Amino acid sequence: MAEIVLKTLAHTYSANPQSAKDYAIRHMEHVWHQGGAYALLGPSGCGKSTLLNIISGLLAPTEGDVLFDGQRVNELPPEERNIAQVFQFPVIYDTMTVFDNLAFPLRNMNTPEYRVKPKVLEVADILELTPLLSRKAKNLTADEKQKVSMGRGLVRDDVTAILFDEPLTVIDPQLKWKLRRKLKEIHERFNITMIYVTHDQLEASTFADKIAVMYEGQVVQFGTPRELFETPAHTFVGYFIGSPGMNFFELRYDQAQNTAYFGDQSLPLSNAYLATLKKAESDNLKLGIRPEFIEVHSSHEPDTIAVQKENLQDLGTYAILTFSLNQQTFKARLPEDHPDLGDTVYIRFPDDKLSLYVDEYRVEVDHE
Repeated sequence: MAEIVLKTLAHTYSANPQSAKDYAIRHMEHVWHQGGAYALLGPSGCGKSTLLNIISGLLAPTEGDVLFDGQRVNELPPEERNIAQVFQFPVIYDTMTVFDNLAFPLRNMNTPEYRVKPKVLEVADILELTPLLSRKAKNLTADEKQKVSMGRGLVRDDVTAILFDEPLTVIDPQLKWKLRRKLKEIHERFNITMIYVTHDQLEASTFADKIAVMYEGQVVQFGTPRELFETPAHTFVGYFIGSPGMNFFELRYDQAQNTAYFGDQSLPLSNAYLATLKKAESDNLKLGIRPEFIEVHSSHEPDTIAVQKENLQDLGTYAILTFSLNQQTFKARLPEDHPDLGDTVYIRFPDDKLSLYVDEYRVEVDHE
């Protein structure tokens, strides 16, 4: 087990990179602490798998260093890093039994046979593979094969970390939740550093204590699921986390009137937000609020804005209101017992639920 540090790391597949856009991984500093359960979350093409392959040694970074417990490992091949990697598709030997597949990493290290069997039985029990130990791997279902693939990574005592590259893609949806919980139990039991790559926010939040959200080759926020939801550090995090994602209103600040506008609509913002806008040195200004935090009223109330109802989708325990303002659509999440709404509804933005973004990054607002 180890602390993994990425120091001034960058990677490009271009022979002659000219700008940041030519980099799959832009310059970053990041630390995966020993024994942590982490998720690397982001859309396809954001650099997740590239970063994972650099950590494991399958890929050498163009710039910067990878440190395991303070030791530079850039030139070490995967087998010398003591990294176990579980890929999207199972990597097992079809002609071997499940027992022999699980035992293979131990036998490959010349582990005495008297130590192999108890370890294999322990991991098989954890993954509920015990009834299948004598079965040939080629006769297993896709999810059973993936559990064997996971077991091959867990069976060794000397692994520095286990890296999971979207390991549940081929798993039946009904079994995904169970396997995610199983991985969480394994982490708590063995205290192994685990990094789980996924594009699914539910998988990430179920498995990880902390999530690194990647966007265009950068980690734009590293935090707990709650921090990502309540205080997104970047507009992409607000958009990507949550269902529906965060609403964003592009702002124009009129200094002469000390007023913020969305299009022609003035927004009733507090003095604290207006003071922060006044100090901003950019015109790229956005106001963000989660659909869950928008207050919706059927009639005019103080500090509300009149908007047009586009659609109201009843989802049983809650409803999603789609409304338009300044010819753009936004969403609000309503409780099951929401009031009846006409074509015109009235919304309010609670001051403590807003986030202000300058050049796509969240800025702190001093409410004192």
